[in-house]
Amino acid sequence: MAAFDLRRRLVAEGLGTALLLAVVVGSGIMGERLAGGNVAIALLGNTLATGAALVVLIGVFGPISGAHFNPAVTLVAALRRELSWRHAALYPLVQVIGAVLGVWAAHAMFGEAIVQVSTKSRAGSSQAFAEVVATFGLLATILGTVRFKPDSTPMAVGLYITAAYWFTASTSFANPAVTLARSLSDTFAGIAPSSAPAFILAQLIGALLAAGLFGWLLKPETAS
Repeated sequence: MAAFDLRRRLVAEGLGTALLLAVVVGSGIMGERLAGGNVAIALLGNTLATGAALVVLIGVFGPISGAHFNPAVTLVAALRRELSWRHAALYPLVQVIGAVLGVWAAHAMFGEAIVQVSTKSRAGSSQAFAEVVATFGLLATILGTVRFKPDSTPMAVGLYITAAYWFTASTSFANPAVTLARSLSDTFAGIAPSSAPAFILAQLIGALLAAGLFGWLLKPETAS
């Protein structure tokens, strides 16, 4: 990342997040249209596209910006002093802007109204707890692979999100920028704005729990 100035890093974060949301929302629309009412098939299409895209996007943008695409990941990077707080304040801004643009791009590709507000409720304590678990697992995946096998991080993140779409009740948003942007899409991947605050709070809790536990777990032993 030292080879790229802040402007390039911010563009990479915004563009990568936009492409991610175009995939998430676009594949949700395509899956729902082709599934003939079978929600499991629609979710499977959504899952495979998202997991595959994450592998590619992290591989492309990781060397430039770190490929966070996620304010929760940025927060943990700042807490671990891997990113300055000045940069950490700017990353979420471009992530959210990129995420919204990605949603609008997906709407445009499928002939949907560009500006929408989701009516899909995802309320309840079980859904919020699922987001704690989903985000904790995502950060555990990132921190563990970066520590021991950094070249495997793109694949590991893609595989984790592919699994988490299915084992979490919330289908693993695990990302505040994604949550905000998906509240602006009244499609398969949407979330009602009223449900978004609980998701975002849960995601931040999950990220902080992972940062605390893995900060201890992965700390090298000092010679006595």
